[in-house]
Amino acid sequence: MRAFTKTTLGGIALVGSAALVLSGCTATAPGTEGTTAPAGDLTLKIGTALPVTGNLAFLGPPEIAGTEYAASDINAAAAGITVELVQGDSGDTDNKAYETEVPRLLGEGVSAIIGAASSGTSLQFIDQVVGADVIQFSPANTSAAFSTYDDKGLYFRTAPSDVLQGEVLGNLIAEDGVQKLGMIVLNDSYGVGLAGFVKEAFEAAGGEVVAEPTYNTGDTSFDAQVSEVLAAAPDAIALITFEEVSTIVPALLSAGFDGSKLYFVDGNLANFGTQGKDLGGSIAGSKGTLPGLSIDTITSFTDSLQEFWTGAGNDELEDFSYAAEAYDAVTLIALASLAAGSTEGPAIAAKLQEVSGGSGDGEKCTTFADCAAIINGGGVADYDGISGPITFDEVGDPTEASIGIYQYGDDNNYSAYNG
Repeated sequence: MRAFTKTTLGGIALVGSAALVLSGCTATAPGTEGTTAPAGDLTLKIGTALPVTGNLAFLGPPEIAGTEYAASDINAAAAGITVELVQGDSGDTDNKAYETEVPRLLGEGVSAIIGAASSGTSLQFIDQVVGADVIQFSPANTSAAFSTYDDKGLYFRTAPSDVLQGEVLGNLIAEDGVQKLGMIVLNDSYGVGLAGFVKEAFEAAGGEVVAEPTYNTGDTSFDAQVSEVLAAAPDAIALITFEEVSTIVPALLSAGFDGSKLYFVDGNLANFGTQGKDLGGSIAGSKGTLPGLSIDTITSFTDSLQEFWTGAGNDELEDFSYAAEAYDAVTLIALASLAAGSTEGPAIAAKLQEVSGGSGDGEKCTTFADCAAIINGGGVADYDGISGPITFDEVGDPTEASIGIYQYGDDNNYSAYNG
């Protein structure tokens, strides 16, 4: 794979490792000024609003597994804090499961809610969550809208903004020699935002976006969008969608479009062969992007996660998208709670930047147990997670991030691209 990062928002994505720095500011949560000594025997209740149903349901199992695995590791460490998870369903903006699930979670007295996976869905309930002085922490939200959202300093994410993914994908498509690009785009904060960044990078590289029809969450027919994009005779098509891709791709292939000329994104990158999805043909050679370290480089984690998950009686995980980010989200919240000596949302939020290494002069650590030992010993911990260094800025965004590039094989499953 190639891991891309960038040094400035206006620069070019380069091979290697650098920092993605997003500017912004947020007020310190009221009543959280100063340092509080860690307290023992904390019970931290964390809710999840992850996609059990809806158009991102394929991301639910790895994310939920990541939260459960993290809670297990935290509790096994016996470091003065116990995590209780309350699992919930975010659904999507069509079935609106969050309308009943989020109030239920808040009623349980949670200090934080992990989710949603979809940026558009998170935006539907963020005001309700932060208005209750509860942290909202997403492992998968990538919309740039969150970087400037008025969230009372209570919103965080372990996934990077689509400013980066869009630039990487747009440049990748241009590097592949594509001159005319079509796009089919989900009409929400995530889809429109990411498509805009892809278009900006692709056109800056000399390409032309010839069609970009949109659709809405809940739509089941995409004939109009497929017809519009094919009529523009693009060299390639970028699919900025969620699970609807399982219907869109067969329509494109049946119309004679070359399956190797498709580009996928984090919202739809999936092992279609393993999942038994009949796409009506081959997409071998097509490519996609996924924020985070290459799954091929964290096999120790994914193997252990699979063993933990199936050992608890669950079906085997079919992919691991955002599992590491979900694991790190729970771990960071627990470390911040321990550092604050509190389970109050604002107090935890005030310590999240510190325990991620975004402020202070912390000691590096890579497991909850090691970080907790530092905190309990009176020091400052700087957690580097499974998904990367993280390092929050003032608005709760990670300042260091990688974008993995993957390519589909003959089995319609993806693996790291080393071209």
